[in-house]
Amino acid sequence: MSTDIPEGFKLLKRGGGYLSSLGPWYYRIDETKGGQRGQLVLAIRVEDRHTNIRHIAHGGFLVTMVDTALGIVVSSSREPPQPIVTVSLTTNFITSAEPGDWVEADVDIDRMGGRLAYASCTLRVGARCVMTATGVFALMKPVIPKEQADG
Repeated sequence: MSTDIPEGFKLLKRGGGYLSSLGPWYYRIDETKGGQRGQLVLAIRVEDRHTNIRHIAHGGFLVTMVDTALGIVVSSSREPPQPIVTVSLTTNFITSAEPGDWVEADVDIDRMGGRLAYASCTLRVGARCVMTATGVFALMKPVIPKEQADG
């Protein structure tokens, strides 16, 4: 099984305990999207621990990848990053991913409103589409640190 990381990808240093337990995750910046700053493309190498009884990537693992990629891209599309929560996530499994596959998440922000954001994602292994998804995200107010709120 290949462990090579494709050129241009860097280690993603973000996420809580759950996301970290599935990694390491990687990212690159797609300069053709997201304006001046570009847009993040999330990726991971499928490992045996990500598989189900059929020895293909577990559906829950792929859904986690889609939700994470959508969330990071939507959040980071604003400056400063916009806190969000997932409201709705619709997924379509197209084909399987196997151990050793390098899976990339390509996100499109379809619409940013005042309270909700709409985005879509495609998971690919090379040119092969593994999954498509659409999500709706609630835009949340930034959390003010307690020490600033008391002042």
